[in-house]
Amino acid sequence: MKKTYPVLALISLALAAGGGYWWWSQRSAADAVQYRTAKIERGNLQATVSASGAVNPVKQVSVGTQVSGQIKDLYVDFNSEVKAGQLIARIDPETFEYRVRSAQADVDAANAAVVTAQAAAAASRASVSRAQVDLQEAQRDLERKLILVEKQFIAQSEADKARALVNTAGELVKQAQAQAGVTEAQIKSAQANVAQRESSLAQARIDLARTRITSPVNGIVIKRAIERGQTVAASLQSPELFVIAQNLSDMQVDASIDESDVGRIRTGQRATFTVDAFPGQTFEGEVRQVRKAAQSVANVVTYVAVVGFSNAGGRLLPGMTANVRVVTDVRENVLKVPNAALRVRIAGIEPAAAAASEPAATPGAPASAASSTSSNNWSWFSQALAQPAGGAGPGGGPGGGMAAQRERLVTELQLSAEQQTKLDTIGAELRPRFMALRDLPQDQRAEARDKVSADMRAQISAMLTPAQRSKYQQILAQAPGGPPPGAGGRPASGNPGMAGPAAADAPKNIAGNEAATRPGGQKPSTNGAAAGSAAAPGGGAAPALPANGNPMIEFRNRLVAELALSPAQADKVDAIYAEARPRFGALRDLTAEERPKARERISSDIRARIADVLTAEQKTKYAALVAALAGRQSTRGRIYLMGADGKPVAYAVRLGISDGSSTELLLGPNAPQAAVLKEGALVIIGAVAAGTAPGGAPTGPRLPF
Repeated sequence: MKKTYPVLALISLALAAGGGYWWWSQRSAADAVQYRTAKIERGNLQATVSASGAVNPVKQVSVGTQVSGQIKDLYVDFNSEVKAGQLIARIDPETFEYRVRSAQADVDAANAAVVTAQAAAAASRASVSRAQVDLQEAQRDLERKLILVEKQFIAQSEADKARALVNTAGELVKQAQAQAGVTEAQIKSAQANVAQRESSLAQARIDLARTRITSPVNGIVIKRAIERGQTVAASLQSPELFVIAQNLSDMQVDASIDESDVGRIRTGQRATFTVDAFPGQTFEGEVRQVRKAAQSVANVVTYVAVVGFSNAGGRLLPGMTANVRVVTDVRENVLKVPNAALRVRIAGIEPAAAAASEPAATPGAPASAASSTSSNNWSWFSQALAQPAGGAGPGGGPGGGMAAQRERLVTELQLSAEQQTKLDTIGAELRPRFMALRDLPQDQRAEARDKVSADMRAQISAMLTPAQRSKYQQILAQAPGGPPPGAGGRPASGNPGMAGPAAADAPKNIAGNEAATRPGGQKPSTNGAAAGSAAAPGGGAAPALPANGNPMIEFRNRLVAELALSPAQADKVDAIYAEARPRFGALRDLTAEERPKARERISSDIRARIADVLTAEQKTKYAALVAALAGRQSTRGRIYLMGADGKPVAYAVRLGISDGSSTELLLGPNAPQAAVLKEGALVIIGAVAAGTAPGGAPTGPRLPF
């Protein structure tokens, strides 16, 4: 019996040890972080700008008065329909009628004064005639006396007296003439006084007519600010008596747009709005005008966007508050991720260096404008030095430029992270040598390119393992026209290993006006038969280039198609892009603060140079195209997906527009992440704290006793 105690003690100890182990394992499992996930979906996205505003008639007239007085009669009320010229109110006219009578009496008096002045003038003219007769008589008397003096019949003194009488008569004539002039002036003064009195009479009659308030337009009275018997005073500003809306079936919403969003608003954009009077109903309209006058309230600057709509049935009334949503951009059938996934940050998990895909093209400029300052080491492979699509990659097939070739090397050779870094370093070191090829004469360029390409292949081979090196030689040997493994020749259709030399040949490969073939083996078209081309204004057409995801070439093809560029114009546009590549590449040497301004200067210069190539009609379309793409700038973000081992994996992604709940996920067709970031993939949108269930209830292990 005593032997059973040690056995029981051992059994109890074993049970206690097992229970402790189970409890600690459950606690460890409970402490593990749990994540909430959602799926990457494919669908349509709409980017909108929200604002508030007021419903107003398109045209409304404030009716006032130009005279003061007491309102005697009112003929309309609220909601009364009126016609242009219809009498709607009247001010007591008695005072103005007396003013008219007084002014009329003044006119009559002035007319009488004119008659008096005319009579005085007639008397003055008679005096002049009498004085002239007297002068003539005196002159005849003087002549007779002078004859008698010569015959000595009379004394000389008699002749002198006659001469004096002639002089006196002459002066009397002058006096009478002056008096006649005075009376003529008095007539004119009296006539001017008549005109003045008549003007006063006309003003009095106008004021009397203004006591009749009439409607200036056809419409509906939406405001009446007066009552019968009220006195109105018209001083410096006319008082508002009525407000008449000309047409309530065609109305508008005056929405206040924040200054940060006004750059995305353009005329013709579709807009929707709701009003509290009709909950659950959405009304549609379009932006008719964006007013340039800023409104500042409490240091908040807004601009008025006029959204026009048809108010069928007159349901919406002036003054209603509207909540407006303006659709600024639309994407169809795109990948989209929940916005919650973009806010997740998991400490210690960073995206791979090569996770970012190429950004979208800046309007009017090559794609490198948006990405030449990327922090990863290889972004310039697919941007600043991206060869035109169609050139063979390492494997000889039609590639998508350096990014596609690098992707193939990483994938088929299964390069480690360290090897990928070395690959990027090789590209960065050889890039200046490839760029320098552009400055060489045409006959020397091929030999120099072969030397740089051979050096590149040697450096890539040196960093590979024997197995990888063998596979790399097979990739080079499979390229059409490519050299045998280890040979120093240059493949006829592409650049081995990486697409570095593309920048050196950019003017030839893109401009397309040389005897050399276009990317993909297509020769420059002279008859407009190339696929994807559009008829040019002057005859002929510019062919489209295979893009394969290259944003710069995609934008170039869009210019060719939508602006109907001729082959000569397309050649000039391609040359502009080719010349801009080194300038975008130089942005990498600037500081982060200097890059945006420098990039914008280059883009502005490209847009200006392209505009110089276009006709007047094409310039208008080009300006509209640039304006439409102005708001389509991509941004960078980070998301986390659940890996095959159940652990989060970080990815740096490029994002497009957002509708508030989901954001567009931008992936090029040759992006390394395209196989992972696809529809249906689980993306992490949040984490559940350790020991807590999704509903918040504790989930920690319970003791076994």
